[in-house]
Amino acid sequence: MGRKKIMIVLGSPRKKGNSAILAKQVAAGAKAGGAGVETFYLHDMKIKPCNACDVCRKKKDIDCVLDDDMQKLYPKLRSADAIVIASPIYWFTVSAQTKLFMDRWYALGGEEGYELAGKRFGIVLTYADADPFISGAVNALRTFQDAFNFIGAKIVGMVYGSAWKAGEIRRNEALMAEAYELGKKLAAEA
Repeated sequence: MGRKKIMIVLGSPRKKGNSAILAKQVAAGAKAGGAGVETFYLHDMKIKPCNACDVCRKKKDIDCVLDDDMQKLYPKLRSADAIVIASPIYWFTVSAQTKLFMDRWYALGGEEGYELAGKRFGIVLTYADADPFISGAVNALRTFQDAFNFIGAKIVGMVYGSAWKAGEIRRNEALMAEAYELGKKLAAEA
């Protein structure tokens, strides 16, 4: 079969923040498992919100009429064997960058179903409260579960944990190991 392609999407404005650190561990595990990894930092990308024009649903040869960086990401989403979404929890759910990215998946759907159907996903979340319910992480997890169930995609694993300051997540050795193992699992599964 060939080398697995893992796409990692960082939804934090901090390139070295806690969710990015865990995503880097996932990448290390995936590489150790023989996969190729490509990482995208959403905060540096120009992604516009969906304008609800529905042109993407009418034409077969266009993903979206909006000319922005999603045009680079659509082919990557299609070709990836697995996709990892890493986001901090901001105001009780994923970051705005992550939400914009996900909203634009609308262009990948239609009467025939969603092009991400059958894809495998890994979820990485960090939050600044000890409790995933109080922090809002549960809202984000539920969003992923509902969205992927709707499009027919599979969540292979979720890694989430608390850290108050940037970089603090490194001290959580169990969570760092869990992130590494998620990468290996994504690289290994068919």
